[in-house]
Amino acid sequence: MKTIYTLCLSMAALCANAQTQIRSTLSLMTPGNPAKTYELQTTDDGSLKHIEDLPVSIKQSIDTKGEKTTVSVEIKASEDIYFNISQQYVLNSANHSECEFYMPGFWYHKNLRSPKEAPSFHTSDSWEVREDRLSTPLTGIYNPKDKSYCTIMHTGIGSDDCIPQNLSGDIALPGKTSVGSTGFRNENGKASIVFSFPYIEAPKRYIRKLTLIDPVKAFEMLKKGESCSLTWEIINSKADSYSEFVAKVWEYSYDTMKPQKVMGTLDNANAKATLAKYFTGSYVDTHELKYFSGCAIRCITADPVGTAEVGFVGRTLLNAYNALEYGESNGRDDLVKMARNIFDSYLEHGFSANGFFRDVIDYDNNWENETYSIRRQSEGVMAILYYLQYEKQHKRKHPEWEAKIKGVLDNFAKLQQADGSFPRKFNDKLEIKDPTGGSTPCATLPLTMAYKYFGTKSYLESAKRTAVYFNKELVATADYFSSTLDADCEDKEASLYGATALYYLTQVTKGKEREHYIDVMKTVAYFALSWYYTWDVPFAPSQMLGDLQFKSRGWGNVSVENNHIDVYIFEFATILDFLSQERSEPRFADFSSVIKSSMLQLMPVSGRMCGIGREGFYPEVVQHTTWDYGRNGKGFYNDIFAPGWTVASLWNMLSPSRVTDYFSKK
Repeated sequence: MKTIYTLCLSMAALCANAQTQIRSTLSLMTPGNPAKTYELQTTDDGSLKHIEDLPVSIKQSIDTKGEKTTVSVEIKASEDIYFNISQQYVLNSANHSECEFYMPGFWYHKNLRSPKEAPSFHTSDSWEVREDRLSTPLTGIYNPKDKSYCTIMHTGIGSDDCIPQNLSGDIALPGKTSVGSTGFRNENGKASIVFSFPYIEAPKRYIRKLTLIDPVKAFEMLKKGESCSLTWEIINSKADSYSEFVAKVWEYSYDTMKPQKVMGTLDNANAKATLAKYFTGSYVDTHELKYFSGCAIRCITADPVGTAEVGFVGRTLLNAYNALEYGESNGRDDLVKMARNIFDSYLEHGFSANGFFRDVIDYDNNWENETYSIRRQSEGVMAILYYLQYEKQHKRKHPEWEAKIKGVLDNFAKLQQADGSFPRKFNDKLEIKDPTGGSTPCATLPLTMAYKYFGTKSYLESAKRTAVYFNKELVATADYFSSTLDADCEDKEASLYGATALYYLTQVTKGKEREHYIDVMKTVAYFALSWYYTWDVPFAPSQMLGDLQFKSRGWGNVSVENNHIDVYIFEFATILDFLSQERSEPRFADFSSVIKSSMLQLMPVSGRMCGIGREGFYPEVVQHTTWDYGRNGKGFYNDIFAPGWTVASLWNMLSPSRVTDYFSKK
């Protein structure tokens, strides 16, 4: 029996490159005994050997074609063994302290935005992690001193995985896996890339939010006569900046992985019809505020709870608009009534003394959030502006709502800082509780929309100032952070919100200014794309996602702290289509089609409920790697979820002309 694993890494010549050293180690373990690690040397015939005889033969070949070098290793067992093989590529010309690092969807620069309880340089300057943590199984090192970079990618990954009996230490796997590991290491002051099979996680293993435990090294069994083939590809290249480095590596990753659309998912009309069942199943009208229950819901029952949230994970106002629009278009008077009840209740009871939205209220525990965020407030304003524009088109006026929204925007003007930024969090007295500016693009969207609706130039001027700040402090530094509210770290939504903010600005600008926003948007889009999976991670038998034949391609990881994938997309697929046309980049439109098909895979419908208690309640915390929010782990969901935002996100994805329709109507 022969098991084949193929791993690809990109760069210039391997052994031919005098600046690169390759080191190989083999670890062997027999159950009940400590593992032994052997340094391997390359012989003239290409074999990798140790000074003493080992129960394996290892052959290596190196094939160089242009800038790409393929390194193949075959391990054949002469007796039953448990093995782990690790490669290390030392870049002798790159000082570790001067380099920037990249593992897509997990590691950016040195992860210094992340706390010491999550993977970051605060804990160690050397890390190796399971490949399924990464949106592309790749590690890159960028040297800003000479503008060079090196990447190593694993391709051709199989579909096998197994569930280990222990979390840490040397572990013998109970079956086959396709999951290796990759990372970087400080090797006596020089930067190096490490890659192993099966996986190693060191110096710590990240198992749940802000929880690091002891490292792990996995060993897979080869029976006597069995062999395992491993192949790596290495590429070295140049990039003028970290941003260009990320962009070039994403293009390479996409071209190598070639993700395809997921077939058999619902079309737009049927998807919306199913998602509309969330509205009827989540509606709560027993309190002063009427709302769609959108967060802290148990997956197994999907019963509504007492939490009403304007934005972020609840998104009740955007869903009210979705229900109204859909209800009127499809003769659903029940949805129209629910939506209008929600809007009327928020108009009467949904604002603080100083005119902000009451953004989170927990009726079950008699609690209300007193620290507001620019993100939730912005998302509330956006939803109401969509509603007001829609109502205006139908000859219905709401002067009271217009006054309320102007009040929130007046507060925005008071919160905006001299550099154009907005604080992340504040209270009703306009006292700043978190000055971090990474969430600033959240405010760009409603400010631009308000300019369109009210015609007030100060709103557009404020929006443009946010773009100046965003370009200077996040884009120029390639540092995207603090947009998600339940983590303090590098995250997907900061770059995604930034790209969306710039897209909105292109709707109200012309000429060179508009072209500038498109150019910056493209740079930002690559960072957002870097969080989205280009490959399908493997699952073990009995893990629900694997049994459902779930494909991870097109789904995005969340943040350094929160290592799960989800359907956060909103307008981003539309933005990729827009950029593809404006900048003649077919990869963007092609991957947009992958996203739009893949993100509908877990739609709960009768006969295929995907582990959710009600139809249309789309799942949120999809745990695709060995990390969990506290419950269930890889292959399952956390026990509670927030379908309010997942439904709203997919609804926007299924409404590709929503933004342009808003800005084109008079």
